[in-house]
Amino acid sequence: MRLAGKVVMVTGGGSGLGEAIALRFAEEGARVSIIDVDKVGGERVVSQIVERGGMASFTAADISCTEGARSAVLATIDCYGRLDVLVNNAGLAATTIEESWNVEEDEWDRLIGVNLKGVHLCSKFAIPEIKKRGSGAIVNIASIAGIVSVGGGHYTASKGAVVMLTKTLAVELAPDDIRVNAIGPGFMITPMSTGERDGLSEADQKVRIESFGELVPAGRCGQPVEVANVALFLASDEASYVTGQLLCVDGGFTAI
Repeated sequence: MRLAGKVVMVTGGGSGLGEAIALRFAEEGARVSIIDVDKVGGERVVSQIVERGGMASFTAADISCTEGARSAVLATIDCYGRLDVLVNNAGLAATTIEESWNVEEDEWDRLIGVNLKGVHLCSKFAIPEIKKRGSGAIVNIASIAGIVSVGGGHYTASKGAVVMLTKTLAVELAPDDIRVNAIGPGFMITPMSTGERDGLSEADQKVRIESFGELVPAGRCGQPVEVANVALFLASDEASYVTGQLLCVDGGFTAI
């Protein structure tokens, strides 16, 4: 098992990519601390892991503020006594895409608060704990929107900033043997991208995903586990000489 004995904290672990990452990491022996504002989703994922023989815990926390991010890390340490890997996955999609230059200040602050500030705050409180282990890894879930224009200006701004924050932290933490990398998911089949969270019918969700898939050279949208597998690689010792990188999981979209 590639993560045997390791403790991993996954933000936004109650659904979508975070759920897939939590499940995949648990399969590889990690003890998983799931952080989410969605108590029902978070506890559901914990139950799945435990039913499969793994170990997991859930903490309800809003990682876009100092109190929430600090409490998430402290809860992880209280439960497991250590932290080896941080997966900054929690994120929001833009509700305004057209004329995003004119977005309301509240939406800008809400999205930047989770997508960027949350990554900073969780890293701020997690890094001292990871340093105690002598080595470790941080995996930031960015987006193809970090390098191409999709999803609205405030969304691309947040994800582009995550990419550069990843690179900066990687340089700063390299002497501590803490690797920091980012993943750029493309069009994925998650509750956020399908419109399930917005109440779209199953038929409309299917149409939406098919239309996204037509934009991708691979001819389809990605499955969450395909991001989880890459996250697993970056968190494992197999990626011991990989840091400061953005690895896009996008079916070739950014190669167009």
